[in-house]
Amino acid sequence: MAKSVLYMSMSLDGFITGPEDGPGNGLGAGGGRLHDWLGEPVSDHPHFDPPGLSGQVFAESMATGAVVVGRKTFDYAGQWGGDHHGVPIFVPTRGVLPDTQSGWVHYLTDVATAMREAKAAAGDADVMVHGAGLAQSLLREGLLDELEIHLIPVVLGGGRRLFGGDRIELELSRVLDAPGVTHLRFRVVRLSPLPGVRTAPSI
Repeated sequence: MAKSVLYMSMSLDGFITGPEDGPGNGLGAGGGRLHDWLGEPVSDHPHFDPPGLSGQVFAESMATGAVVVGRKTFDYAGQWGGDHHGVPIFVPTRGVLPDTQSGWVHYLTDVATAMREAKAAAGDADVMVHGAGLAQSLLREGLLDELEIHLIPVVLGGGRRLFGGDRIELELSRVLDAPGVTHLRFRVVRLSPLPGVRTAPSI
């Protein structure tokens, strides 16, 4: 059965971008450091081939059969040119759904529908999840199965945080220590709101 897996590079202080991220600057100030473990693209079309254990993790991410991505992350990344790694992309979106510029991209009105359709499209492969707000929404809905965190030994001091105000119980299932990054794999056990903390859904 397909699993939903969040793949995300994160600083030691919990940020997935540096400060002032936005369109054309998706990783914010200093946030590019979070992706140094990937190395440089090896062709005109962005494609990475990191060595060793990082290469193993990257290959796993590229074997996913569909992508569910938050709208903000998708737009800030230039919509990946309409193609992430040759699989369908599902984007939960509030309000009027935009016209798609690529046959790979599907805009949907809520995260549950997006995940359901992504798993159907992925078949036996896993679904890649990308985006902080989306990950928080999926966790609240019980729709995120695993997390693959690429932990980078840097403190950014600001930016966009991966986690919100919910308590998440995780089970560590794998640790791969590679140059410049530690890849941590977690299984989601359960989630419960922290006492006195109210959270709003986000995409």
